[in-house]
This record gives sequence, C-alpha cells and structure tokens, in this order.
Amino acid sequence: MRHHVSLIATLLAAASLGLAGCDVRKTEEGNVTLPKYEVSKTQEGNVNLPKYDVTAPDVDVKSKQVEVTVPKVTTEKETVTVPSIDVKTADEKKREEGKK
Repeated sequence: MRHHVSLIATLLAAASLGLAGCDVRKTEEGNVTLPKYEVSKTQEGNVNLPKYDVTAPDVDVKSKQVEVTVPKVTTEKETVTVPSIDVKTADEKKREEGKK
C-alpha cells in the first residue's frame, strides 16, 4: 500500500514539474463573438423578507482531566525503492538539439 501511495505522489509531482517546464507558443489567434441581447423590464419588483426571532441556546465549554490508556508508537528505519524522475525543460531540449 505504501508503495502505491508513494508512486502516485511521485507521478503527480512529475506532472506538475513537467507543466512548469513547458515552452508555450501561440500559433493561432482566437476569436469569440458574443451574442447580443435586449432585455426590458415589465414590472417593478418588491422584496419583503420574513422576520424571525431566534433564541440561541447557552453553551458552556469546559475541560476535565481523565486518565486513559494510550498506545505507544515506535518507528524503525527501512530501505525502500522509490521512483526517480528526470525532467528536461523545453529550453534544455532545444540546447541539446542545437549541439547535435
């Protein structure tokens, strides 16, 4: 289970780094034409909201000392294999192509 969680976390981190290293160029202009509407008011509005009288309860928050049994947690070091990710940005890829 731990292996799956660490793999998913690593993939998400790689995806976010990959997006940060992108080289984006606009290749075409966009255009949006919004439709035109005409609206006319047919009557005057009147708003009358209801009124309420609310009596809220009294709440007293206190604390007291209670003795409970608590489990002890220990940790140990363990060697695990984790994925390694190498990300090349668009600029790095262009520099490499220029050297060839």
